[in-house]
Amino acid sequence: MPESTKRVALITGAAQGIGAAIADELAADGMTVVVADVNAEGAAAVAERNSGVAKILDVSDPERVAAVVAEVVEEFGRIDVLVNNAALVPLTPWAEISFEEWRKVMSVNLDGIYLMTHAVTAVMGEAGYGRIVNIASNTFVAGTPDCAHYVATKGASIGLVRGLAGELGPLGITINAVAPGIIASEGVLSGPHESGFDYVVPMQAFDRRGLPQDVAPAVAFLASEKAGWITGQTLVVDAGHTRN
Repeated sequence: MPESTKRVALITGAAQGIGAAIADELAADGMTVVVADVNAEGAAAVAERNSGVAKILDVSDPERVAAVVAEVVEEFGRIDVLVNNAALVPLTPWAEISFEEWRKVMSVNLDGIYLMTHAVTAVMGEAGYGRIVNIASNTFVAGTPDCAHYVATKGASIGLVRGLAGELGPLGITINAVAPGIIASEGVLSGPHESGFDYVVPMQAFDRRGLPQDVAPAVAFLASEKAGWITGQTLVVDAGHTRN
């Protein structure tokens, strides 16, 4: 089993949007990035431009999660950073959310975080070092309508950060969340979410749409050695849309 001399970061949902920007940022910081996504072509492109590796991964599949984590450890001998970014963001009024859709969102957005975090804990704990960052959402603060299941999972991801910090700290692992506002990513711009900018941008401190590259530096900081005294926290990155 080779031992990489560089920090190794595993980023889920990293084939495009915020996840891809995070991969770019962490690679620029000198880390080896593992770009994991169900979108094999997109993941390969992001990995190639960052001299990283791509993994096909459905975070709701326990067997595949275990396999990918094992593969990364086999290839590099370590996993220093986990960014739980993969998520479904359906826009569905409450009365129209079927139990099937509810469970699908939960399986990716919440079960996926559980599976990934659980899988890397032993690896990081053995090394005595780890950084876990959950990509939450300011919708948990703003109470955005027509996506109650999504908002519920993002609130739960923040709860998990708070609940796990004390357990993971003795292992040398920090766990935090970054909560972006609406971001002009490929997924948002190609769907009904784009109309949200008309409502949100006037409430921001900055009069423009947020970009994936606006979120990535916050994640990179929490994923760095410099953030070793920060855990159990949520950093809202939304241009002042919500102010706590």
